Order: sequence, then structure tokens, then C-alpha cells
Amino acid sequence: MADRLSTGVNVLDRQLDGGIPPGSIVLLTADPASQSELFLYELTAVRATLYLTTIRSDQAILDAVDRTPGRVGDPTVRDVGGNAPLDTANRFVRDLPEGANLIIDVVDVLEETEPARYRQFLNELQTHMVNTGGLAVLHGMKNSEDPRNRGFTKHMTDVVFDLRTEVKGSDIENRLAVPKFRGGQPPEETIKLRLSDRVTVDTSRDIA
Repeated sequence: MADRLSTGVNVLDRQLDGGIPPGSIVLLTADPASQSELFLYELTAVRATLYLTTIRSDQAILDAVDRTPGRVGDPTVRDVGGNAPLDTANRFVRDLPEGANLIIDVVDVLEETEPARYRQFLNELQTHMVNTGGLAVLHGMKNSEDPRNRGFTKHMTDVVFDLRTEVKGSDIENRLAVPKFRGGQPPEETIKLRLSDRVTVDTSRDIA
């Protein structure tokens, strides 16, 4: 579809009928030991991107993007992980231009703030993304216990990407599920991926 926004990952765009509707918020959940950041880095190649980091420094993100062999862009990176991270992130979101990407990596830090304030942040983010026609990706980690507002995030986001990483003997298997997709038909099956220097389809056969 012509009005869809590319994720930067061709195989995923095809599964999503061309991409994601403008104005959407996406939650990408993944194991901390996975290479899920590759999704974020490849997204920077398709549109101007504001990359808000809450744990790693802004220089660490820029170095990681530069080291990525796949197709990447030149994101604007800002560290919002200091005092009052939610307020700092909100100020940057308000200045996001038309049609741009917003990446928050990781959203867990913001999810630990007071529930009413985080809910307000999500509502303002949703309104801004709809008004600017951009795409926001919230990168959330899977841990033994979810951040206290992860339920709000899952409910408010338009799309959920669930990256599942398993170690099977000497092999690492990555499968992407899309359990939620407002405005479109989610894939009925998981997508087997290879995360190395970029995100590609894993064509190796499953052995029962």
C-alpha cells in the first residue's frame, strides 16, 4: 500500500502489506541478549530519525550505528536517561518534525515512572505521531518482571513486534511474531529471521 511507512526491513514490509500506517506507535519487545537493535538501526535508513536513548550514552549509539554493516541512516541521537527522563523525552517529542521516525531505546526506564504521568505521555505521543504522520518505535526488554507500566504500553501501541530468541544446541533461532496490528492484517505465522550484520530471513529448514 502506498500510504504505508517502511520499517527498513524488506521482508517485514512484505508481511505487513507494505509497511506500517503513518502515525503508528510500535512496541518491539525482545530479550536483552538478542540483537534486536538491528531493527532500530535499519529503521534510521528510511526516514529522518530522532533516537532517544535511556541507558546507553548517545555516543555509544552513534558508534553502534556506524559499526553496523547493513543499510543505516544518520539519526539525531539524544541521551534522556538522566534526571526526569519522561519530561526530557516529552520535550523532544514535541519538536519532532513531519514524517519522521522516533525511537525510544529502551522504553523500560520511562515505564517505571508514575502511572498517570506515563499514561499522559503515551496519549500525547499518540496524538503527535498522528498529527505528524511519522512512526514511533518503543524498544522494550523482556525480563522476569515487566516494568510497572508495560501493560499501558501494550494497550496504547498500534503494533506489537515480539522477537523471540532461543538457543537450540549450537544454533540461535530468532522468530518475530506480530500479535497486534491496528489498521491491517497481522501475519498469521511467526517470521524466522537471522540477526547478524543486518535483519534477513532465515531460510534454514526447521527440523522436527
